[in-house]
Amino acid sequence: MSPAPSAQPRLSACLLCPSLLGPALLTLALLCAALPSFAQTRPPLPTTPPLAGSITSHPNWPQPRPADVTSPLAIVNAVYDVISGPQGQPRDWDRMRSLFLPDARLIPTRIVPGSPSSSRPNTDAVPLTIDGYIARSSARMASDGFFERGILNQIEQFGNIVHVWSTYESRHHLADPTPFARGINSFQLLKDGERYWVVNILWDAETPESPIPARYLPGTPPAR
Repeated sequence: MSPAPSAQPRLSACLLCPSLLGPALLTLALLCAALPSFAQTRPPLPTTPPLAGSITSHPNWPQPRPADVTSPLAIVNAVYDVISGPQGQPRDWDRMRSLFLPDARLIPTRIVPGSPSSSRPNTDAVPLTIDGYIARSSARMASDGFFERGILNQIEQFGNIVHVWSTYESRHHLADPTPFARGINSFQLLKDGERYWVVNILWDAETPESPIPARYLPGTPPAR
């Protein structure tokens, strides 16, 4: 038996009928014509003001000694120098401020009390503003004496960003044969024309459970 004739071609012919296409095309044309008017009446997107930089938004920030900021090593050494001094000697905190971005942070790490493991303790970070650091440190530094210096500095630079991995030693008196503390300061610096700024310092102190690796101590060839 032959298959029954299909009604599909007749339906397709109906769909293509000009009498049905006319109204549809007219509707589509009207929608397209209306689109420009919709676009014109749409409210403009709000504009956001440009972000203000830390340097440009603090025009009265203390000026540095030129020799303090001419190179990454110079500014790192200036930070160590300005926080160091004998018992009773006030620090030059405006010199300290002049080395840092106004919005810089000094960030010590600390072990969370009650950590279940001494080999892998829970830790936290305490971000301090420059004035916050000064408020917490100035009395202790003046009463006890405090000297800190970098004993090995590893410098990496790309464009205007610099990282200095600085192994430090801390003493109460400059002539002390043994430091009372050692650790590593991680400096982030910004190159600004002919000078450098400290953006952040993050540091951690050496402990018996976390000694400083030999590669970060003097006398060890740098890793290649």
